[in-house]
Amino acid sequence: MTDSPTELAPALAFAPEKTRAADAVEAARDEILELSHRIHANPEPAFEEVQAATWVAEAVGRHGYAVEHPVGSLATAVRGRVTGGKGSDGPRIGILAEYDALPGLGHGCGHNTMAASGVGAAIALAAVRDLWAGEVVFLGTPAEERGSGKAIMIREGLFEGLDAALLYHPCDRNHVEIAPLASEDVTVTFTGLQSHAASDPWKGRNALDAMIALFVSVGLWRQQLPTHCRVHGIIEEGGTAANIIPDRTRAWFMIRSADQRYYDDVMRGRFVQLCEAAAAAADVEVSVEFSGGASTMKHNRAIADRWNANALTHGIADEGMDPSSGSTDMANVSWVVPAIHPELSITEAPTPGHSTEFRDAAARPFADRTTLLAATLVAQTALDLLLDPSLVQEAWREFRGEG
Repeated sequence: MTDSPTELAPALAFAPEKTRAADAVEAARDEILELSHRIHANPEPAFEEVQAATWVAEAVGRHGYAVEHPVGSLATAVRGRVTGGKGSDGPRIGILAEYDALPGLGHGCGHNTMAASGVGAAIALAAVRDLWAGEVVFLGTPAEERGSGKAIMIREGLFEGLDAALLYHPCDRNHVEIAPLASEDVTVTFTGLQSHAASDPWKGRNALDAMIALFVSVGLWRQQLPTHCRVHGIIEEGGTAANIIPDRTRAWFMIRSADQRYYDDVMRGRFVQLCEAAAAAADVEVSVEFSGGASTMKHNRAIADRWNANALTHGIADEGMDPSSGSTDMANVSWVVPAIHPELSITEAPTPGHSTEFRDAAARPFADRTTLLAATLVAQTALDLLLDPSLVQEAWREFRGEG
């Protein structure tokens, strides 16, 4: 990337306006990066992002946004709104932020950079509000790692009326299009009967036996699964003592597929069958609870093209689709409003996400530069939409499959 966020190509659409937005990000540099580092140093898991949500709400509130916190049913959700200086008759553009961390790992997905860059973009757009008509809607979205907070916010109408939604994600490479897997969290609980494991084990019904049988079954199932599928889990509760037959065990699984129909028609039902078979084998009861559904992505190329044009002026070329993919509830958003979820590198070398190395990278100078760049690119792409009604129309035509 270039050293200065204001070095824009002369031929770029709305170059003077975008230069002002980039300058606004630079002017708020210290505030943006301090927020990123503060969230990184205070990781909070899904639905528990009390401090992070408060900090982002306060930050956008300081820059003229009318803030609702909480908003909807989620205590850690945030909405801030600001109207353009040329009036409210214009596009409504959603600027999103994530801030939940991974249990036991912290910000191993770099969501601190996503929160700070979303706030930074919101700051920049408020700073140039004299240029545009319409509304910028900042949405602080909890529980991306588990629980799909955006899906809940969609159901509660918080994305209604938006014309586009923009959210950057950190990565170890630069690209605008992603292909996330359809995914759900599954809590599996087996319930049996306690007894003394030595003196009279025959009087018990072993819930741990069922759990072990389930993990073995999942391992065998993987041999026959298509390459676009993933199944993985951990035992959260496995018993209380070696000399007590466990009467209760609990696991957290995630099941995923790049093919939404295959996931819906095959994977979900088959996983339930494996759980029921394990319960029958151990003569225990089973509860299977699905939650936090994330879908595949409906990528919007019209908006992505503008992102790429803006990124090129900063020396960032699209490296093409990432061969690796996880899941995200941003994909759910893409089915209700035109959206992109571009990724920018925060590392010097290939680095797996959800790792201690990626977590540590998210607070280093390279990630700081990326956070500011992401704020700039989100703001500049939002300006494309706010200042060019034809782009909004094109994005919606593509979204609706109208040619």
